[in-house]
Amino acid sequence: MSEHSPGGAPAAPRDTTALDLRSGATVDAPAPAVHATAAIDPGRVPPPRPAPEPEPVLRSVEAHLDEILAAVPQPEPIELAVLDAQGLLCAEEVVSARALPAFDQAALDGYAVRAEDVVDAAPDAPVELAVVGETVAGAAGLTSLAPGLAQKVAAGAMLPAGADVVVPAVWTDGGVVRVQVHAGPAAGSYVRRAGDDVSPGTAAVHVGMPIGPAQISLLAAVGRDRVLVRPRPRVAVLSAGSELVDITTQPAPGQVVDVNTYALAAAARDAGASAYRWGILPTERRRLTEVLESQLLRSDLVLIAGTHAAEGDLVQEVLAELGPMRFRQVTMHPGAVQGFGRLGRDQVPVICVPGEPVAALVSFEVFVRPAIRSMLGKRQLFRRTVQAISAERLVSPLGYRQYLHGQVMRHPDGGYVVEPLGDGEEALLARMARANCLIVLDEDVTEVAEGGLVTVMPLLLGG
Repeated sequence: MSEHSPGGAPAAPRDTTALDLRSGATVDAPAPAVHATAAIDPGRVPPPRPAPEPEPVLRSVEAHLDEILAAVPQPEPIELAVLDAQGLLCAEEVVSARALPAFDQAALDGYAVRAEDVVDAAPDAPVELAVVGETVAGAAGLTSLAPGLAQKVAAGAMLPAGADVVVPAVWTDGGVVRVQVHAGPAAGSYVRRAGDDVSPGTAAVHVGMPIGPAQISLLAAVGRDRVLVRPRPRVAVLSAGSELVDITTQPAPGQVVDVNTYALAAAARDAGASAYRWGILPTERRRLTEVLESQLLRSDLVLIAGTHAAEGDLVQEVLAELGPMRFRQVTMHPGAVQGFGRLGRDQVPVICVPGEPVAALVSFEVFVRPAIRSMLGKRQLFRRTVQAISAERLVSPLGYRQYLHGQVMRHPDGGYVVEPLGDGEEALLARMARANCLIVLDEDVTEVAEGGLVTVMPLLLGG
């Protein structure tokens, strides 16, 4: 993905639901032209410098997304206890000082023997060996095994020297003093050799590897109780609007319950962030400034939901006092009005999304979720998409990317079929709660016939 920079070549249109990581390449500015002063004609009036081209009234989804992704930082790695690191990316090469396993051991319950002693064993001609003992996991057992002998072993038990194969118990008669072997596996079968998993001096867990249960198991095995990881970004979630009341308050006529801070905080946590719900922003200027300044100090990203007026909006004015903050019309529906800036002493990214709850969550999926995953160091920033057959005719405004809630399901004949919920004009929370996907109609698409193919973004939790 190329970075969006004013004055640069425009990027080719892309589907943001299938974007990859940006390349990170930078373009050096051309060196200024040097003029010899002796060659300048003092009587010649230099031509006027052309005025910079005004920014387009409408901004593409890609341009707004590029600006956000280019600005969000990746927090410095921190060291956590291995259980607290679950779900994060490893930020170090964890080199093992131990061999895993530390000794040759049996891979299953059976008898440790020499392969040459049982090579001729068969069901109709079993080989009989003397059993010289039994070893369970955690016990040292015999130090060596002589030819013609067998040692009963449990899975994980140390293998005696001289034994090079474990005969599964089901391939024997289970004898205690003497055992009859009905099949002879090849040398090395059902044996875990020392260092088979990890040898000393090699990396057990690599940089960028997601830490899940298997990685935690490996870290514990090599003796690491703490590990360096990419931390969860701290995201503060706030709502703006004089009409808002908290969920514990009975709304009066004209008032609405603040659902955005709850929904967006939950979405941020699902994306992997450590989200903090502050609540409704105050409407008094001094208090509003204090709240915003405090959130900039404690957060890696600030997310504000609200319907902002074009002029005279107090929240916009206070944000502008804290740094360059711009609100733009973006070619998407719902959620055409979007804001972004880097504010405060630490240039903390601030993303403003619409106050209408459906538009707020759609905007989160398009802009905020990829930003959080970028801060986590994830390589896959965007939800995977599928092509599905539309169960109904769909319409979309020309020049706008439309996001419709729908239900996608497997088609009996293979592939997927998707059914839109509502017509895109109604903003119903219940409709959004029933949806399991977003149907994406690009800017140049005005109609999709019933049975036509559409791009679908499944909304999987944690996906």
